Amino acid sequence: MESLGEMLKSWPGGKSMTDQAQQKLGELMADPLVERLFVKHPELDERAVRMNMNRVYQYVKEYRNCSNCPGLSQCPNDFEGHYTLLSCETVNDQVQLIDRKVSCKKFIAKRSEEQIKNRIRSFYVDETALNNGYSADEILFNDPKRTEAAYQILAYIDKTKEEGLQKEGLYLAGKFGTGKTFLMCYLLHELAKAGYSGAIVYMPEFVEDLKSMMHDQAKLRETVEMMKETDLLIFDDMGAENLNPWVRDHVLGSILNYRMNRKPTLYTSNYELDALEKHFSFTSKDGDEQHKGERLMNRIKPYVQVVMVTGENKRGRK
Repeated sequence: MESLGEMLKSWPGGKSMTDQAQQKLGELMADPLVERLFVKHPELDERAVRMNMNRVYQYVKEYRNCSNCPGLSQCPNDFEGHYTLLSCETVNDQVQLIDRKVSCKKFIAKRSEEQIKNRIRSFYVDETALNNGYSADEILFNDPKRTEAAYQILAYIDKTKEEGLQKEGLYLAGKFGTGKTFLMCYLLHELAKAGYSGAIVYMPEFVEDLKSMMHDQAKLRETVEMMKETDLLIFDDMGAENLNPWVRDHVLGSILNYRMNRKPTLYTSNYELDALEKHFSFTSKDGDEQHKGERLMNRIKPYVQVVMVTGENKRGRK
């Protein structure tokens, strides 16, 4: 029976095809990447490379593509964000090359970032602060007047990473525009990277939305249950909302009653705690109800560490 090489030579242009294949084999054998493959797998021989030229060529080509990566969105490899990796196995005294697809660093980083984002839910908060990412230097030195508060945030993050979820949350109080929401978004992002879920809720719009949920009990139940169960819950701009007794007593009260001693609830506010209690004690419907305000504060005050955020108003700056 004729060999494949002899058959190729007998065809018109067959010798040329054989010569080209031999030239390609020679180029592959001389490639530094293939030479390293021989060093890593001493059992590998030229016959195995010849029998698996397509795999070896794919391996070399995709390695070169990755070395000159144009970016994940323009990945030239067959499987975006992946490259071919070769290994050897000996079966019945014959060396076989095994190829498999491996995720590249950019693909792993993108998938990790997507997982982080999926752990965080945002209600009515500008997600730019969550999506842009941060550095510790930016947090600490962007405003020297805010440095002490930033250190407290970083300490809370480190403690949670070391010990697990804390029963005590944080209460960030300070004037408008000092970066309270910014600091909380940083905290959420860092702890999402550690595997924790979280939600940040802008209170004024959330309270208005709750009023419409009174007529959609399924959505209301789903929203409340999510806020009860998420690892980290942040109420942003607490005290800026227009409360009614139902929101205060049956929604917020229910969420906070469930979370206390279980999971941390965190807050940002322009009010210090005593002023917030006065805010909770008054509703437009029932007027002054001091005991109702005290009841809600008993679910907040004992379970937070107060952090005063000082600094300049950064809103409107470019």
